[in-house]
Amino acid sequence: MNHSMRSGSSEQQHGSVTTIHTSRARWRKAVSALLQYLLLLIVLLVALAPILLMWMSAFKTRQEISVNPLALPTAFTLSNLVQAWTVGRFGQYVGNSILVTIPVVLSVVLLSAMAGYGFARHQFWGRQFVFYAFLIGLMVPFQSIMIPLYFNIKNLGLLGTYWAMILPAVGLGLPFGIFLLQSFFRGLPHELGDSARVDGCNEFQVFWRVLLPLARPAVSSLVVFQFMWTWNAYLMPLLLLNQEALRPITLGLMFFQGRYTSDYALISAGVTIVTFPIIIIYVAMQRQFLRGLTAGALRG
Repeated sequence: MNHSMRSGSSEQQHGSVTTIHTSRARWRKAVSALLQYLLLLIVLLVALAPILLMWMSAFKTRQEISVNPLALPTAFTLSNLVQAWTVGRFGQYVGNSILVTIPVVLSVVLLSAMAGYGFARHQFWGRQFVFYAFLIGLMVPFQSIMIPLYFNIKNLGLLGTYWAMILPAVGLGLPFGIFLLQSFFRGLPHELGDSARVDGCNEFQVFWRVLLPLARPAVSSLVVFQFMWTWNAYLMPLLLLNQEALRPITLGLMFFQGRYTSDYALISAGVTIVTFPIIIIYVAMQRQFLRGLTAGALRG
């Protein structure tokens, strides 16, 4: 009987010790998760603080910005946005940016999809060499090629036209696009193409009707990236679009900055106008964009 009592008490002690260890492990896990969320929250606030400050300044008067630039606006006003759109000619600049960005995005996506499909699904002589030759474009900064690019565009007679921005932007966007879509197409089952060919599809139909719709997440990611890069481009249009009538929206921000003074209210309004299209594109393609990034990471 004493032996059974001792064994029962030892089991109770062991159970209590196990419960204590379990509660401590849960407590440590909860504290660790809380610290991680706090760290992520701090990083989020640091990243969003300049954007929120800019948006608040776009709806404040010049006097409010000069008195306390960090304070919330006392009364929201749209006068800065209206003045930036009309007096600052942002309507014209937005139109110029659209005329450049849309052809660049469409060309990069279409050419990258066809090239990525070819590199991923077909074997031909020199395939690896050509593919790595394209990837060299990811390693070359624009600053190292802008002077010869300027003279090439000038010799072609394209300087001061929209094509002076469109053609180089397409060429600079292809390396990343081909790399992204090639990785995605390579991860798709080959049986899909074989089944389509058995059903009578030619090679272009296999690409266009079967595999390209499956690559929608990667295509959406490429659209977001390329739209953002082209819309925010500054150095290339500054170099190649040297006419006032062709000035894109990023160069239009210089209109509000003089040699000795800067109109921070109008600059904030202009930057707010610049960010709206990027936010709209990202929100519209957010789900496909995140799926494309996840799929690219898993297949890469």
